[in-house]
Amino acid sequence: MRMMVGFLRKALMLQVRFTLTASPTPQSLHFLLYHLYPFSSSSTSISTSEKSHPFTVSYLVNSCGLSHKDALSASKYIYFEAPEKPNSVLAFFNSHGFSKAQTSKIVKTEPQLLLSDPDKTLLPKLQFFYSKGASKPDVAKIVASSPAIMRRSLENQIIPSYNFFKDFLQSDRMAITVVKRFSRILLFDIHTYVASNMNALQEFGVPKSNIAGLLRNQPMAFMVRPNLFRENLEEVKKMGFNPSQMKFVIAVQAIRAGGKSSWERKIDIYKSWGWSEEEIRLAFTKSPWCMIYSEDKIMTTMDFFVNKMGRESSLIARRPVLISHSLEKRIIPRYSVVQVLLSKGLIDKDLSLPTVFQSTEKMFLHKFVNVYKEEAPQLMKLYQEKINLSEKQDFLQAGSGNCRMSTL
Repeated sequence: MRMMVGFLRKALMLQVRFTLTASPTPQSLHFLLYHLYPFSSSSTSISTSEKSHPFTVSYLVNSCGLSHKDALSASKYIYFEAPEKPNSVLAFFNSHGFSKAQTSKIVKTEPQLLLSDPDKTLLPKLQFFYSKGASKPDVAKIVASSPAIMRRSLENQIIPSYNFFKDFLQSDRMAITVVKRFSRILLFDIHTYVASNMNALQEFGVPKSNIAGLLRNQPMAFMVRPNLFRENLEEVKKMGFNPSQMKFVIAVQAIRAGGKSSWERKIDIYKSWGWSEEEIRLAFTKSPWCMIYSEDKIMTTMDFFVNKMGRESSLIARRPVLISHSLEKRIIPRYSVVQVLLSKGLIDKDLSLPTVFQSTEKMFLHKFVNVYKEEAPQLMKLYQEKINLSEKQDFLQAGSGNCRMSTL
């Protein structure tokens, strides 16, 4: 080993001497800086990148939309003096429906892709996803979410991983759904994580259909060390959840979502609304989703029921499924209708919350809108305006990249 190290050092010094005696080029200067000072400070590295790769940095900023800082960082991994090669890559992504923001994210994360051959390296991977029924927007989302996919082997990594999900779910459509929700799952060793945790669920008596449901909706739940995953299963079983019911896998996901610190913060939020530890435990066993929703979702929904509607917090603890409903899409539109009916004395003020918010759309319209057409003809228009407003807000948030997941 020592002889080998000595040989490599001598070879490097010979290269250094040769480089110094020849006319230095940007490439040779980069070689010297990288190999002679591999552990230099980041500021030195960035300064060097800017000086030795001016065209690369400028291109990354002006053509790829990277910030100056990100361009300097990316230029440590790629170098080019002409735009033809990277231009062909950008044109390729554009022709396949990638937005400028998506392409910029891809370049920032995997700048080496700018020097790849679009037809030989990139196109086969996109074509694979297209062949499985994914649309161009779907594929753009998959790649932008995990650009490393474009650098992995199609035959040795992507196809075997995809086929695992396809075989388990018995559907290309479902397999693509999994990939869209968590595209990085294609990059992991499937057997180390996903397969091991699926086997654990089956050993605990969870039906295959419920495992498939968890995989479709929360694929990230399987990306846990197998020993820790089994501990979570034991914990949920001790809480009294039946492995044969869907609530069991939802409870497993609730424990995993956000980690221990997130779990404790949500406990504190419910306590701040006056819930006892026993009420929280019972609420969780009734509707484990109440511990999956974001802290903001929990706070705003509880605030609406308690402070806006004047209902007792303990009532929500007994009906935790109420927290699952979307504030913008269901609770506010329906409450707006109820307010009009209350103001006209057409319904009782002690109306059951589940009756209002848990009934189907058809039942709600029949019971609270259609039967009062003569007394309150404006109800349908009011209700529709509130629904349209929530949809418009969703559209604006999606356009700004700040989508929120809500449940009707």
